[in-house]
Amino acid sequence: MLCSSDVEYIQDKIGRKLTDLEAACFENLWSEHCSYRSTKKLLRTMPTTGKNVLLGPGDDAAIVAFSDDIAIAIGMESHNHPSYVDPYDGSATGVGGIVRDIISMGSRPIALMDPLYFGDLKGEKNRYLFEHVIAGVGDYGNCIGVPVVRGELTFDENYSGNPLVNVVCVGVVSPDKYLTARVKTPKSRLLLYGSSTGRDGLGGASFASRDLSEDAEAADRPAVQVGDPYTEKLLIEATMEMTATGKVLSCRDLGAAGLAGASSEMSSSFGARIEADKVHLRESGMNEVEIMLAESQERMLIEVMPQDIPLMTSIIEKYDLKWSDIGEVIEEPRYIVTFKGKTVCDLPIDLLVGGNPEESWPAKSYSAETAYKKPTADIKELCRLIISHPDIASKEWVYRQYDSDVQLRTVSKEGGAACVKLGDAGLYLSCGCCPRQIALKPYEGSANTVYENAANLAAMGAEPLCVVDCLNFASPVHEEIFWQIAECVRGMGDMCRRLDVPVVGGNVSLYNESDELKTRILPTPSIGMAGKGVVRKFVKPAAGMKLGILGETKEEYGGSMLDLVTKCGGAAPSIPDVSVLKEVRGLVNDGIVKSASDISRGGLIGTLASFAPQCGIDVSGTKAGAFAELFSESYGRFLVAYEGAAPKGVREIGTVGGDSMTIKADGTTVTIPKSEMDEWYNSTTALMRF
Repeated sequence: MLCSSDVEYIQDKIGRKLTDLEAACFENLWSEHCSYRSTKKLLRTMPTTGKNVLLGPGDDAAIVAFSDDIAIAIGMESHNHPSYVDPYDGSATGVGGIVRDIISMGSRPIALMDPLYFGDLKGEKNRYLFEHVIAGVGDYGNCIGVPVVRGELTFDENYSGNPLVNVVCVGVVSPDKYLTARVKTPKSRLLLYGSSTGRDGLGGASFASRDLSEDAEAADRPAVQVGDPYTEKLLIEATMEMTATGKVLSCRDLGAAGLAGASSEMSSSFGARIEADKVHLRESGMNEVEIMLAESQERMLIEVMPQDIPLMTSIIEKYDLKWSDIGEVIEEPRYIVTFKGKTVCDLPIDLLVGGNPEESWPAKSYSAETAYKKPTADIKELCRLIISHPDIASKEWVYRQYDSDVQLRTVSKEGGAACVKLGDAGLYLSCGCCPRQIALKPYEGSANTVYENAANLAAMGAEPLCVVDCLNFASPVHEEIFWQIAECVRGMGDMCRRLDVPVVGGNVSLYNESDELKTRILPTPSIGMAGKGVVRKFVKPAAGMKLGILGETKEEYGGSMLDLVTKCGGAAPSIPDVSVLKEVRGLVNDGIVKSASDISRGGLIGTLASFAPQCGIDVSGTKAGAFAELFSESYGRFLVAYEGAAPKGVREIGTVGGDSMTIKADGTTVTIPKSEMDEWYNSTTALMRF
């Protein structure tokens, strides 16, 4: 419900009491989920422009130039609370929603990424959520024919009761033919097409702007939408065909706050008059509030001139979709809704859309790092604990449920970044963050989030083009949480400026707490990064190749996998030298390095588990010490494979090949047979065989 101060403010502006529909519109459109009222000031500090940015934040998705004749549309969204209440439908509709954001730009969706965060898999409920979220993402993406090419998985007890489902979608469009989501001219008509409107998803935006209650699974289930990927596929094709006519003036998908949200935001450049009783319905007896605020999926809204309605509706009907002519764009800057001949909403449109007072929360800094205490377990046992942890272990159980090759553009999906062929170049995609490190040092951890994704691209020889983000936090009413948010935005913004990478869009998801389990999520400013490079497939190093490390190792264990499995504490990683990115790109593109991976989560051991599990390495006598070389998670380091002499700046540590991993460290030799490595690395897949 609207707070009393908001009601007083609104009624003072309009000079009367609100109708039921007006109150519902404000409740949803002024919610944190829709209006970013707690974070607007912070988000404005992000760098959002650049030479390739054709359309930045503020629309359904951003448009970024990729080549002379190709632009990409890119967006990122969360569907966190619905995915706890109903993990299958919640995650599936999260995919559907971000795909429609891309469609609404006149862009064909070509790739998805899904950074996901769950509670400890030892918990049966967490395994249930994990299984059904993966099924929801996979089934929806597979049915609409859009490949999931990249993702990330993090498991931590702090996400029990409130998993995070973040999704990135990328599409392709001509640089001079993309659509926008703002109406262009008065006297044009607004056509609603796609699925019929029902009562599902009512109050979804306001539901996403509060903590999950103890009885969330029962009480909040009506706020979760139910998706239909087959209708979504028809929407894609119909929208592409309508866009090709050049007659669509603007387009917006129906997401948060349903038709009220889409039509008011779309019409905010002028005004609109909507006839709610013209909307095609799935259920009888719906009132104006239900019709306007329902978040039924697979619906789109376009602006066309009256004379073009027959052409547009013939295309819509060709794809067996329903449509309604629901209103018109007007010159007066008002948002007017009628229902059965009665005016049920008449508001200044700029008050409804973006007119809410910004929320201001107090912030309080904290220091979370603890003194380092070296683990007592031997190196082999520490390797087992790290490699077998679900964060590091094989993700095959997930990948095999996704069709990553549909559309035949996917060149590579292994390694740290996926490669999708666009024209003569490769579009490189990476996503995720490291919440445990961010919780210790929000500024440095968030800067390193941007850096690490850029490092994933650099290991493939690619340079970043742009970033989208999904800022997931607990409730900002807690002073330390709002400080986290501010520091994370500052850290991300500063690193993006250092790398000259614009933040072109994103999403804020707050109030991620569980009353049921008394948990708060870790600060999780997850990002999606897109880059460009030569088309290249990731290949693991061949037997006989040399292994080396480029970059400086420091004793930085705080928030690391070592810290997670041993509680060793220590300093969280500092911000590295960005010049290393250019060095590794050069080595890869010149063919000097045959294969590369950045060293991050799990340190050198975690990287070797997927990069070169059968090898012999010697880290004795290294500057930071053998233990740090193995387990530190300092950023700015790359594991590289090459032939012949070590490239300049690379310290050689070993050779690929053999039937085990052999580690020499200051007089100690540890041998891990291939059979043991396989058992550790496949632990998550084994756990998910119910």
